[in-house]
Amino acid sequence: MNQNKILIVDDEKNIRNVISEYAKFDGFETAEAADGMEAVEMCRSEDYDLIIMDIMMPRLDGYSAVKEIRKTKQTPVIMLSARGEEYDKLFGFELGVDDYVTKPFSPKELLARIRAVIKRSSAAENTEAREILSFEGLEIDIPGRVVKVDGSPASLTPKEYDLLFYLVRNRGIALSREKLLEEVWGYDFYGDDRTVDTHIKMLRNSLGEYRRFIVTLRGMGYKFDGGK
Repeated sequence: MNQNKILIVDDEKNIRNVISEYAKFDGFETAEAADGMEAVEMCRSEDYDLIIMDIMMPRLDGYSAVKEIRKTKQTPVIMLSARGEEYDKLFGFELGVDDYVTKPFSPKELLARIRAVIKRSSAAENTEAREILSFEGLEIDIPGRVVKVDGSPASLTPKEYDLLFYLVRNRGIALSREKLLEEVWGYDFYGDDRTVDTHIKMLRNSLGEYRRFIVTLRGMGYKFDGGK
């Protein structure tokens, strides 16, 4: 049985009940909050392995709550919302959320995404060997999740870190967009290739002149070529 604890944040009690019921059946421990303000307070006093965060809520919306929580903790977050426009999803990813599920949703699909996000998070935490790689002025500390550009720390979202680390670990290998979706997002992604392209663009902007190390393979995908 899982010992992972999930915080479910939604102003609709029925949705909280459905998610909690399925999560408990799958072995997760759950806690609930009815708005963003309550979620922030709960995260200040307790640690969670994952947060499911609705966007449109009274008192404090989901985006603002994630911003506040991220000031002190890097708990993985799955955003849950009726708003499915790409603009909203990109805004969430830029805040550092790990996934985005649009209502109405399949509880079974949501559970699959929960397991995938927690698995990735646990794997990153359990990496034992320090793996620090340098490519000219780009320094990448994979276990420490630190990227430095000419000695200065780069500000990357969690998904940008995951994408860069996967590219670097497979440097020199041509990776299709479908492969990146499968490996970095961790499940059969219900979206399109623009998700990868958008995150690659964000990542390149974060790397400054070293953006050239991420090579576009037209009609196929990308690869990391740091000259090593």
